[in-house]
Amino acid sequence: MLTVAIICGGKSAEHEISLQSAHNVYHALDPKNYKPLLIGIDKTGCWFLGTEQLLAHAEDPSRIRLDKSAAEPLVLGTDKSGSLINFRMLGGGRAVDVIFPVLHGPFGEDGTIQGILKTADIPFVGAGVLGSALGMDKDVMKRLLRDAGIPLGKFMVLRSHEAVPPFSHAAESLGLPFFVKPANMGSSVGIKKIHHEDEYQDSLRAAFAYDHKIILEEYIKGREIECAVLGNEEPVASVPGEVLCSAEFYSYEAKYLDEGSAVLVIPPELPAETIERIRTMAIKTFQTICADGLSRVDFFLKPDGALLVNEINTMPGFTKMSMYPKLFEASGVSYTHLLDRLITLAFQRFEKEKRLKTTYTLFEKVAER
Repeated sequence: MLTVAIICGGKSAEHEISLQSAHNVYHALDPKNYKPLLIGIDKTGCWFLGTEQLLAHAEDPSRIRLDKSAAEPLVLGTDKSGSLINFRMLGGGRAVDVIFPVLHGPFGEDGTIQGILKTADIPFVGAGVLGSALGMDKDVMKRLLRDAGIPLGKFMVLRSHEAVPPFSHAAESLGLPFFVKPANMGSSVGIKKIHHEDEYQDSLRAAFAYDHKIILEEYIKGREIECAVLGNEEPVASVPGEVLCSAEFYSYEAKYLDEGSAVLVIPPELPAETIERIRTMAIKTFQTICADGLSRVDFFLKPDGALLVNEINTMPGFTKMSMYPKLFEASGVSYTHLLDRLITLAFQRFEKEKRLKTTYTLFEKVAER
């Protein structure tokens, strides 16, 4: 039986979403094959080790939180061997075989935790440092996808230390309405839809509260389509799904709190050729940003049939309302089997990377001459 440590929470505005995801993963792991542990990171960055009691009010998305009284502090520091931390032997000498970092947003989905885990030399689920960082930063991600020939909507990038362009320039470049959003954030946190000039400055301030770099994007009239990807070197794509939202856009509340404000249609009514285009472009997007394990790619399908990539999420939500597990369930992969596949992919990448040389001796230098 493998012990899986699920890391959740974190210093992110998506902290509570991560806790919901961890709760679902914890209970979906096959108890015949896995023993789950929880590692909760609070909003100040402190780490705690526990079991399901670590998640208080787990069934209520609006109240879920870390109950640190039900856990033991986990100190990140050097162990007796001198390594960063021995994740394989956590509190009480419990052996851990693999890490499942169900973290969303900054300090978790952006390569920071992934770097710690690689340094600690332990297998982990999901993209590595590079893929996570590229997937998190919407500015860099969009430029990389654009250079790969993947169609995107128009966008502008603003940095907090630069002069803000006038509203007239943004409106002329992107059209009205347009969106303002933090460059490094997910779950629709900090996003505003701008219709008039009097909304502009307040929206910029709201987005800059979460990031030093923000994105202005054109509003694209079309259907919102999502596709899940699973794999390492040979990824596969799920059937696509469509988001039908009664709100003005697919907001944080629609995604995680109000089950009635958005309907997920899986699969959507689309021609077979369009479905194949979506799946092919999802895999190309996944490979372009050097992702591993899993991702969800979000698209806009315009009335004229044009397909545009909105973004990619390298650690999509695993809540009961989340699209990623639902898409693969509709593709014939159950939630429990999906977690099996993800853990297997983590071990496969780990073993492949272990075969790489990490030393270069004097004898090898002489032999090359």
